[in-house]
Amino acid sequence: MRGRNLFVAGCSIFAMQSPAIAQTASAEPQAESGIGDIIVTAQKREQALNDVPLSITAASGEKLQDQGITDVADLGKIVPGFNYTESAFATPVYTLRGIGFYDTSLAAKPTVSIYQDQVAIPFSIMTRGATLDLERVEVLKGPQGTLFGSNATGGAINYIAAKPTTTFKAGLDASIARFGEVTAGGFVSGPISDTISARVAVRTEQGGAWQRSYTRDDKLGDRNFTTGRLLVDFEPSDALRFELNLNGFIDKSDGQAAQLIGVVPLGNPARAGEFYSYPIAPLNNRAADWTPGQDPKRDDWYYQASLRGDLDLSDDITLTSITSWSKYDIDADIDPDGVALQGYFYNTTGRITALSQELRLGGKTGDLSWIIGGNYSREKTYQHDEAAYPDSTSAYQLVDAGVGVPFFRYYQYSQQKFVNKAVFANLDYDIGEFFTLHGGIRYTKINIDFAGCTADRGDALGVGIENLLNFIRGGAGLSPIDIQPDACVTIDAATLTAGEVRRSLDEDNVSWRAGLDFKPNRDILLYASVSKGYKSGSFPLLSASDANQFNPVTQESVTAYELGAKLTLLDRTAQINGAVFYYDYSDKQLKGRVVANPDIFGPLEALVNVPKSRVQGAEIQLDLAPTDGLRFSIGGTYLDTKIKGSFVNYDSYGNQADFGGSAFPYTPKYQIVIDGQYDWALSDNVGAFIGANMSFQSDTKAVLGDARQTPSPTLTAQGGLTIADYTLIDLRAGINLDDKRYKISAFVRNLTNEYYWSNATRITDTTVRFAGRPRTFGVSLSARL
Repeated sequence: MRGRNLFVAGCSIFAMQSPAIAQTASAEPQAESGIGDIIVTAQKREQALNDVPLSITAASGEKLQDQGITDVADLGKIVPGFNYTESAFATPVYTLRGIGFYDTSLAAKPTVSIYQDQVAIPFSIMTRGATLDLERVEVLKGPQGTLFGSNATGGAINYIAAKPTTTFKAGLDASIARFGEVTAGGFVSGPISDTISARVAVRTEQGGAWQRSYTRDDKLGDRNFTTGRLLVDFEPSDALRFELNLNGFIDKSDGQAAQLIGVVPLGNPARAGEFYSYPIAPLNNRAADWTPGQDPKRDDWYYQASLRGDLDLSDDITLTSITSWSKYDIDADIDPDGVALQGYFYNTTGRITALSQELRLGGKTGDLSWIIGGNYSREKTYQHDEAAYPDSTSAYQLVDAGVGVPFFRYYQYSQQKFVNKAVFANLDYDIGEFFTLHGGIRYTKINIDFAGCTADRGDALGVGIENLLNFIRGGAGLSPIDIQPDACVTIDAATLTAGEVRRSLDEDNVSWRAGLDFKPNRDILLYASVSKGYKSGSFPLLSASDANQFNPVTQESVTAYELGAKLTLLDRTAQINGAVFYYDYSDKQLKGRVVANPDIFGPLEALVNVPKSRVQGAEIQLDLAPTDGLRFSIGGTYLDTKIKGSFVNYDSYGNQADFGGSAFPYTPKYQIVIDGQYDWALSDNVGAFIGANMSFQSDTKAVLGDARQTPSPTLTAQGGLTIADYTLIDLRAGINLDDKRYKISAFVRNLTNEYYWSNATRITDTTVRFAGRPRTFGVSLSARL
């Protein structure tokens, strides 16, 4: 299938046959020769990566820049086991080792937590600017919660910003790529006084419209994204330090249009109208379609401020406070149905405000390293979605002719408040010379308040709901009700009324971690761990006909068992990291369907809990530095996910099925990443480099059950709701001058122009894909002073 050549097949065999498969695409070595120590802060203190008994991927800012990683979504190039999904409604979905949560509401809490300098970015949609001017990124796999600010069942991604310097430094980076995409940015860093230093960094991305309509002369995909950060370090004494971080972004970019792959009418086939004759999208990355004059587009603003203070109470004990506040505003036009008809149009507006405070005490007492602390966070979210679509062939024709209006319009909204309180402790105790015992515990209490509904926009929908309710109420001997224009129309079947739905969810949990590692020398680490993590419950935002669709899913939990090894070999020119793991998954949160009131409605979309499931797998990472200038790494992940026992629900087309034994969506069984670079000297002041990156993932499903079985022969022939396997190959080459102060390079991404997609989903009457980027090439320039 696409991209499955002998090279990839060989890599797949290597990944499957390796005796212990595990983690870590490492950051750039610190030494000129051999595998250098990589310093990370995964346990909230500086440690060499090979001393940390966790599955961690770490990469330097330079490596991220060389490989064109400018967004969380790009981490799949260096992190086996990580998966990014482009959702239909602007919210990205991140999955790590099979643990993900596909809900596209703004207020959907992720299973993979994102941090910037240990400050939580609470919602996935707020993470677009996190990769600016980095020192490194650390990806922690498995349940987190005893060390970081919030619970997570899948893992944590911590971006560490490049810090202010005590001497003047500056840099400039610029690139131009295919489709006219231009990126420019830079930083200035240095001292302001004897006790204050600062760093300012900015980046802007412009142009690059890579999608094209296949029914008319039109294009889409321009970037208009600008992000910036100000860091100020203040050290009034040797014992007291402050770090101020002000950052944000403005995103006025085009959204992504979908590719139509099939039509399955929702309810009455006559409703499909002109969709039946609409041409299916060509099988290439660029082809898509959207409604003229309703281009998918964002107008999003994000601001964050954080202040960290560290006070050394003694040589071995430090008190740390981290305070943060952030605000996100969204105004996005979304056209997700893959056609140029006035079929289904969405406008999302909303706001998120988030406040958090962490206070912790950490230190070392003899052979014991310890951390105790507490965390408080509060987030408020508001989301308002305007939607419209016609309900008959004549309505489509009237709208397309410019003389009609959709059959009905509606909006939906939700307002939520999250309050999270937690206390935690973590201990590492050295037992003799070779063994270390690890333990951590966290108590968390969560409260979520929800209010929302689906509401009429006008009176057409309200009249229909009013007539339905009054018919039922009349049969029950109840007096009729009156639904006003623009009012809520979500039905409460218990009272046979319609109105706003209000719910609350109060939960608490105890997450923990225990482990033992054996380190006989600096080059060998063997570890075993068991941990339990939680993700809080969640309310959906849906086009809810019934109030029960707004019922929340309760918290999910993962108990994770892991055995791992980190081995430095061949006179420190080779590094092998491996792990095997098993996750016992309880109450997995999933978007499914419920039949709340069979006398009124059939299966309706809702969030559901899967009682029992599991993930088992293995990873391997091999890093080689056999000679000066040559670096090579290969990493692979094997995942086997499964729903245990019986789980009866509905597929995307409303068919009831038992999904027991089904694999999770968005969890390819095999993932491989390979990267290599060779640097050599052309003269005393001129060097050259050439490098390549390959990432492969096997096919996966975008839904539970048989993703290829659909009601449409055309759609079934195209693979249904599957995500086909694919291989992406990137190349880079260039020269550097004056001890690498200046660098000129050329790059090609997706060298073979592989046709691939990250999601396939049903949007009312249509089924669509979201394709990846086509082949892109360009040149870049960087300078450092």
